[in-house]
Amino acid sequence: MNVNLLDTSVLIAVFDGGIEVDGPSAISVVTVGELRAGVELAKTPEERSARQLRLNRVSELFEPIPVGEAIALEYGKLLALARTTGRIQKATDLLIASTAAVTGRTLVTRDESQASLAREAGLSVKEV
Repeated sequence: MNVNLLDTSVLIAVFDGGIEVDGPSAISVVTVGELRAGVELAKTPEERSARQLRLNRVSELFEPIPVGEAIALEYGKLLALARTTGRIQKATDLLIASTAAVTGRTLVTRDESQASLAREAGLSVKEV
């Protein structure tokens, strides 16, 4: 059975009830960092509280995959591919895609640009 690696935007949409993802799923430690940034960037106390609750729930449900040397090396390959093809990609998106590549998971994303680059690199991708 294929395991998904959820991009941050997908994880947020799942928790907000906007989409459902079939099959077992994992997340990158990078997603935890992005969720924490969301807490810090909240414009209202209510928004901050809701985002913190989501982060807490994610922490309860997932054991994030850390970024180690293999993922860092894959990141370098994806970064080089992005640059040689004239794409501007966020480092966080490249790290999440690299995590999917190294761990053999399907990258689940809502970001067309990230999906396109990942496919070009030979990754299994599911856009939702």
